[in-house]
Amino acid sequence: MALEDTLRSLREFDVNDINLDNIGTLPVPIKVILALLLFGLVLTGGYYYHIKNLQEQLAKVQGQEATLKQEFEKKAFQVANLDAYRRQMVEMEESFGALISQLPSDTEVPGLLEDITNKGLLNGLEIASIDLRPEVSREFYVELPISIVASGSYHDLGAFISGMAGLPRIVTLHDFVIRAGADNNAPLNMNITAKTYRYKDGDS
Repeated sequence: MALEDTLRSLREFDVNDINLDNIGTLPVPIKVILALLLFGLVLTGGYYYHIKNLQEQLAKVQGQEATLKQEFEKKAFQVANLDAYRRQMVEMEESFGALISQLPSDTEVPGLLEDITNKGLLNGLEIASIDLRPEVSREFYVELPISIVASGSYHDLGAFISGMAGLPRIVTLHDFVIRAGADNNAPLNMNITAKTYRYKDGDS
């Protein structure tokens, strides 16, 4: 009997009759339907205004987690290889010290010029001039160019250039200019710039 009454009330119900004044007198099935609709609206509103925001925050945190994992893996690798890095640092310091020892100090430049002159004479060259140019200051070192003018045979010039590599101090060669003599039997004339270096300490 109650079911028939419920069905009859649903058939006789007019949606236009719903208002806030009579909502308490509506049939029970209508109240249930309205309650379900209201519950659905609350869930939908909660999703868009709260859960969706939480999901965006979660996605952001997950992205940060991936970045942190990569940083952790990188740092873990560095920690695992810390001893190897320390050994490399010691080796680099030793190599750097060895290189620094090859850079002449101001007081050693005359001796270096003498070595260059002797190297040229030993290889049969005639040294016309060896001139110091102004120093060039770099970030970590000071560069001292030395202009050399010499003459000799092709093989003598080659032997001189090769011999420069055997000097106890670091010397690099730049700006080769070799000109032929007045005739085929005349010696070749060579202009070359040798550069030596010294460490730029705090006082330089």
